[in-house]
Amino acid sequence: MSVIILALLVVNLFLTAVLMFTIYPQSKAANELITKVCNAIQLDLESGEANGLSNIPIEKIVTYAVGEGSDMTINLAKGDDGKDHYAVIAVSISVNSESEVYKKHDTTLLSEKEAIIKDAINSTVRGYTKEEFDEDNEGVKKKILERLRGMFGADYVVGVAFTKNTSN
Repeated sequence: MSVIILALLVVNLFLTAVLMFTIYPQSKAANELITKVCNAIQLDLESGEANGLSNIPIEKIVTYAVGEGSDMTINLAKGDDGKDHYAVIAVSISVNSESEVYKKHDTTLLSEKEAIIKDAINSTVRGYTKEEFDEDNEGVKKKILERLRGMFGADYVVGVAFTKNTSN
């Protein structure tokens, strides 16, 4: 009986060694792949695309009123009725105070580039008809945010708000 147990123990040891040399390299490669995927997801979470108002604590958000909060009157695209319509909006930009751009420039960068900001807002809003503008205010804000993020960086500009919004 002892000889049979010893033989089974040797066979078990041999099969364990075979499994280790065949499965270990594959599991190591799979582990490296999982690590790469996790690193890619972590980078995506830390990129500016994930930095929205909901991801940043309120005390780290600084707002900047475009044009010192004054109204902007913007012509809208002609709709089905063929009439001219316009939107009267006041825009506020939310900025991440933890971003590198903010640490270098504060909101002075926004005030220096205000003409470019107003042009981006104006050209974005002009692309909407009255009906589209009224129905999809969040979509308009999102398009403006995308343009501003392209100009200033995704981790600097984190939100756009209409402090006044009417269309006629």
